[in-house]
Amino acid sequence: MSEYQYYEFLALDRPLTAEQQAEMRQLSTRARITATSFTNEYHWGDFKGDPLKLVRGPYDAHLYYAVWGARRLVLRLPAMAFDGVDLDAYAVVDAADIATHRKYVIWDVSSEGKEEDWEDDESFSLGVLSGLRGEMLAGDLRPLYLAWLAAVGVWERDEDAFDYETDEHTIEPPVPPGLGSLTGPQVALAELLRLDQDLLAEAATTSPPLGRTGPVEYRAWVKDLPDTVKVDALVALLDGDVGTAHAVLLARHRGQLSGVGPGAAHDDEARTIGGLLDQAAKRRAARVEAGAAE
Repeated sequence: MSEYQYYEFLALDRPLTAEQQAEMRQLSTRARITATSFTNEYHWGDFKGDPLKLVRGPYDAHLYYAVWGARRLVLRLPAMAFDGVDLDAYAVVDAADIATHRKYVIWDVSSEGKEEDWEDDESFSLGVLSGLRGEMLAGDLRPLYLAWLAAVGVWERDEDAFDYETDEHTIEPPVPPGLGSLTGPQVALAELLRLDQDLLAEAATTSPPLGRTGPVEYRAWVKDLPDTVKVDALVALLDGDVGTAHAVLLARHRGQLSGVGPGAAHDDEARTIGGLLDQAAKRRAARVEAGAAE
């Protein structure tokens, strides 16, 4: 048990061919492999493959965790889904990496813990966490912000990771709406990345309520789309590239609804990382004091 590691991959847009499944079998003789998934647990050995390479290839999602506290989630998404979004603003080196690969964005987020924090009943599910992909394809940037927030939150606990000359005065990225009412996959992401709840509560104070668009609004909007856009989306859909078709339409819809980032906080509401962490610390101290007084 001291060497326990868990690896899981999912193919969400396209199932693996028999040839691809055979290639995956070369990486592990014990893994459970299907046309849409790869799952294996290691107690004494290690995985022979490169998770990042596999997500760039046949898989769209990857989950990893280990007994020594390491946790990692990697998602591949069509780059079209992020047209007009400053992805670099949500990136943190070695904790929330965002890179492009061909027509995709690779979102690679992780958290490091301690072995003494390990619980035998680890309940993280890639089936749940992969729901983040659909949310981001629909224009929801809360997962990006949550991963960024969890990454900078580590700096409060580990002062050696904080660069006071640059990071303390860095402005937070645009704050998406709905931080006060997270979805199930987003709650799971916050738990996976050990996001401090006081920091989340403080961040949510400038997050507006989440707006909603229904079938009626979509129908009226689709009628006015240029034929070329409709054709491109339908061709991608018929070719089995559901993610791209979805992303093309929703990115265009999001861009036409607003000329700025979706739900972004106004400039006068922007906070520095140092200020955000300080306010979260004050919130935590007040909560602890109130609890002690009861």
